[in-house]
Amino acid sequence: MSAPGQLRPVPRRSTAELIADQLRSAIMYGSLSPGDQLGEAELAGRLGVSRGPLREATQRLVQEGLLRSERHRGLFVRELAPSDVRDVYVARLAVERAACELIMRGNRGEALARLTPAVDRLVEAAAHGDRDEMSDADQEFHRTLVSCSGNSRLERMAQTLLVETRMCLTVMQKVYPEPEELLEEHRRILDAIVEGAEERLLSLIESHMLDTVARINGEVEAGDGERPGADSVD
Repeated sequence: MSAPGQLRPVPRRSTAELIADQLRSAIMYGSLSPGDQLGEAELAGRLGVSRGPLREATQRLVQEGLLRSERHRGLFVRELAPSDVRDVYVARLAVERAACELIMRGNRGEALARLTPAVDRLVEAAAHGDRDEMSDADQEFHRTLVSCSGNSRLERMAQTLLVETRMCLTVMQKVYPEPEELLEEHRRILDAIVEGAEERLLSLIESHMLDTVARINGEVEAGDGERPGADSVD
């Protein structure tokens, strides 16, 4: 892992990668909503790109599970059922546990330097009481946490999972913890890194994810009592 401040080669990115980033962001923030159909000609025109790199980009998102392809119909933004939401958090647990193990064996000082501003942003969002802003700050913390592992493959997996998490925002708002509770959870994670307490850190990450799954399960069970047969995220 490079020391802070050292110069590193700048990765050269293809047009398809840049398009994929824009599409992920549009899906994450709802400009492209679950169930929306993507018209290739219209999308190419809006992005100002040719169809070749656009097709390459959309195929990447199909492989990531953010888009689905239907024969003779085209591409659609994937819709997430409550079971998908649970699966996302179980997968995030696996990725973030691995990232935390690498952090504890690597440069914890660098992790502290990068995660402290992420916690500060969460403090500011909590003070405003803005749920969308809190969700963004929460995700930035976890994106940074995985990035601090120095493992690019874990980062790629985390990016897709965080986009899916943001897509679940509607159902998540119903079960989202109170601002102070959420802030305290992240402060404890940062404290465990500072103190080199690996077992406590892994336990906190596990609780952070599985408590959310438990909240989702409770919300779905309550919702099923009111709307039998409901199986999609509102």
